[in-house]
Amino acid sequence: MIGIIGGALGPLTVFFAVLLLAAFGVELWAFVDVIRRPAAAFLAAGKQSKQIWLIISGVAAVLGLAFAFYGGITNILAVVAFVAAAIYHVDVRPKVSQYRNNGGGTSNGPYGPW
Repeated sequence: MIGIIGGALGPLTVFFAVLLLAAFGVELWAFVDVIRRPAAAFLAAGKQSKQIWLIISGVAAVLGLAFAFYGGITNILAVVAFVAAAIYHVDVRPKVSQYRNNGGGTSNGPYGPW
């Protein structure tokens, strides 16, 4: 029992496990958000295409999942995956979310939304 407390399940190990799970959550959130946005929003915002962000955020989510379950916070790929998701959330997402898809039936009047 003492070996478990001081070794594999020590407070630092638990801290890094929680940190990796939180990073995976951020990476997964970025991937899901890219899926939800229309492709035209990325072009209208002047950012990389939706396909490129799907690849970047998808790879980041897969790496985040792998590191969350197998450890490796010191691995540079874990850091790169989190940074890619953070760049999406900080730079791309605010600009892409301003785009409104006004195709089909809208409730816009001559001077804006009703």
